[in-house]
Amino acid sequence: MIVLQSGFPSGVHRVSVFAMSQTTPFAAAFAEANLPGAVGLIVDRDGIRHAEVLGLADTSSGAPMQLDTVCQIASMTKALVSAGAMQLVEQGRLDLDADVGALLPELANPQVLTGFDADGKPQLRPAARAITLRHLLTHTAGLGYFFVHPEVLQYFGAVGMPTPGTRASVTMPLMFDPGERWEYSVATDWVGLAIEAVTGERLNDYLTANLFAPLGMTSTAFRDTLPADAARVHVRTGDGSLSKVDVYLGGGEFDGGGGGITSTAPDYARFVRMVLNGGELDGNRVLSATTIAEMGRNQVHPLRAGYMGSAMPQLAAPYDTFPDQHTGWGLGFLINPEKGPNGRSAGSLAWAGIFNSYYWIDPAAGLGGVFVSQLQPFGDKGALG
Repeated sequence: MIVLQSGFPSGVHRVSVFAMSQTTPFAAAFAEANLPGAVGLIVDRDGIRHAEVLGLADTSSGAPMQLDTVCQIASMTKALVSAGAMQLVEQGRLDLDADVGALLPELANPQVLTGFDADGKPQLRPAARAITLRHLLTHTAGLGYFFVHPEVLQYFGAVGMPTPGTRASVTMPLMFDPGERWEYSVATDWVGLAIEAVTGERLNDYLTANLFAPLGMTSTAFRDTLPADAARVHVRTGDGSLSKVDVYLGGGEFDGGGGGITSTAPDYARFVRMVLNGGELDGNRVLSATTIAEMGRNQVHPLRAGYMGSAMPQLAAPYDTFPDQHTGWGLGFLINPEKGPNGRSAGSLAWAGIFNSYYWIDPAAGLGGVFVSQLQPFGDKGALG
């Protein structure tokens, strides 16, 4: 277990190594959770204030989790891709409120799924309006996820389940007219494809040059294969033990902006600190303070955002970060409008990744947190604890 304590000039940190017998609250929660391994960080605007590393990256080999172990951050990818898109909005190369069908033909003239006939054939009607980049960034475009929405799973069952990692896997009719509901979806995959369309670059190349490199996120990338020393995803077996499973969200026809990035907890913490610092880190500005503020403003009122149902509970359980709040959504983040039960300030930003990784950004307090583990299904009670 490693603990880093900050509070020194210029972001310098003191590193202390503690014996495993010296139990911290984080370590106690980890022991109760029965996770394979986990990294937890608390950061402020100047650096890492606290870090702990526990357990194993791979239970079959016994490889320990390290502070810089590469993990699949899954849907924590979405905030990074949203930031990349907002850079292009700042430059006037993307428009938040223009029809994205001009860039992405698959989203032109969208159709809404109204049901299925007696033979199971999907029934469609034209959407009431075009899809915009704002709709995609806020998950109000009408799109869904096959593992969240039963109607999307039924649609793919009727027309044929597409190969993961293909454009076909994120091409589907809408469940509702754009702007009329919030539903978690493949929308950020299309945001990534919009970045590719307007820049002529692979998403990984664009983000590396314009976000990862300036922020010093040296271990963050879309990769075709998982590195040999990366942490492995695990599941619990019938007797409660942990077993490694072969699952990787990377690779495919395009860089999956909805969940394909691999990273480390310290790398992601640098992104969190950039947001806390209003768009810059260590003298490198990647977004304006105005854009960061807009990304953190609720864009979907009066809709409620944040609840995620489940069509495949073996992949993801139903999830709601703040079930007692009318949570909102910015341009890439969940927003809690009231103070959280454990002290998170109103107006904080957050989201998660399907292998039970989570982050939060509290601009009012100047603090953020990153928690990374590699366990499915999502919404694991132990990981949340």
